[in-house]
Amino acid sequence: MEPTYQGAVRPRRVGLVEDHESVALGLTSMLAPEPDLDLVITAGTVAELLSAAPELDLVVLDLRLADGSAPEDNVRALREGGHEVLVFTGADNPFLVRAAARAGVLGVVRKSEDVQTVVSAVRSAASGEQVVTTDWAAAIDGDPQLPDVGLSPRQQEVLTLYASGEKASRVARMTGLSEQTVNDYLGRIRQKYADAGRPAPTKTDLYKRAVEDGWLPVPERNPRA
Repeated sequence: MEPTYQGAVRPRRVGLVEDHESVALGLTSMLAPEPDLDLVITAGTVAELLSAAPELDLVVLDLRLADGSAPEDNVRALREGGHEVLVFTGADNPFLVRAAARAGVLGVVRKSEDVQTVVSAVRSAASGEQVVTTDWAAAIDGDPQLPDVGLSPRQQEVLTLYASGEKASRVARMTGLSEQTVNDYLGRIRQKYADAGRPAPTKTDLYKRAVEDGWLPVPERNPRA
């Protein structure tokens, strides 16, 4: 259910951690026309934002900050403070993106993207949805620090079909398995990822894990309108 404020839908409250004034002004300008998004605080560091103790639906985070802080530390600090995170970056350093992804961000969006793409990513992340982009997938593709979960060939097949968008009933028909067996496989697959420290409680999470492990291709960039 959407949050309400005095009988109306409350805008999603967004914070920004960014130490370049021009970028901060740019995002402010992008979000200003959107009635469902409200950029309520801009800070130069994570510590500065957290010290203000704002109530936020999302924090948009630059990976490279002048204080020299590590991206994964910043993401963990924000999440421990109860904030979900969307990375907003030049994406010029896959190592930094991988580090942030492992710490649990909702997604990665380039600063060079068009306004529509950036606003759409912020809106999705502020609603708690994961933002799967080419940059996110490419940065973690082949990451040697992602532990192998040891799926069997049959589990790989079920994961690939299900994570690509098929329903469990359809996967059952395509593989010759019963729907209950497919659901059992999915439960075991989720448990294996959880045991490896890579939880996948939702179908979107399973899609991300399948991309990470090479069972599904890195998504192509959406064509621009």
